[in-house]
Amino acid sequence: MMLHEDSILAVPVAAHDHIQGNAHAVVTLVEYGDFQCPACGMAYPLVKQLQHRYAGNLRFVFRHFPLAQAHPYATLAAELAEAAAVEGRFWAMHDWLYEHQEEWAPYGGAGLEAGVRALGLDEQALAATLRSPGIDAHIRRDFMGGVRSGVNGTPSFYVNGYLYQGDFDTLVHAIGRVIARQS
Repeated sequence: MMLHEDSILAVPVAAHDHIQGNAHAVVTLVEYGDFQCPACGMAYPLVKQLQHRYAGNLRFVFRHFPLAQAHPYATLAAELAEAAAVEGRFWAMHDWLYEHQEEWAPYGGAGLEAGVRALGLDEQALAATLRSPGIDAHIRRDFMGGVRSGVNGTPSFYVNGYLYQGDFDTLVHAIGRVIARQS
């Protein structure tokens, strides 16, 4: 298993995080991601497979780590996801951003507007929410927590608090082994 003891999640999972799955799951998988990152886009369907395969035993947490210098619209996409979260639609926006990444990323803000329309979000309410300081604060908190945890690229995954480095097949087997040991 490629879990690094020296790279431990510095910020424990808390109520303000975006969480899917069983709160008492055997495995907590935390992803530090960037909505414009092609590698994150490729990891997205694989994470969905993990969630399906290990349903009751896996809790998934998404944290923002926009690499703004490499991906000029990553921060705007993160802000949009946070604004959607205020309406209880974070996961719908998260999924749309990854599922349509190749369509919106070349167009930036105009491409992102398609997501707002596709999800039927109230554009005026969203615009007002985007001006809220809480949006930037949440993204900054996620990002700085990632920096403190040793994140230096996206996607970065933590399995039960330890940084995972390796390919996706190995991650699937590592999670499976942790679950098997607990059953």
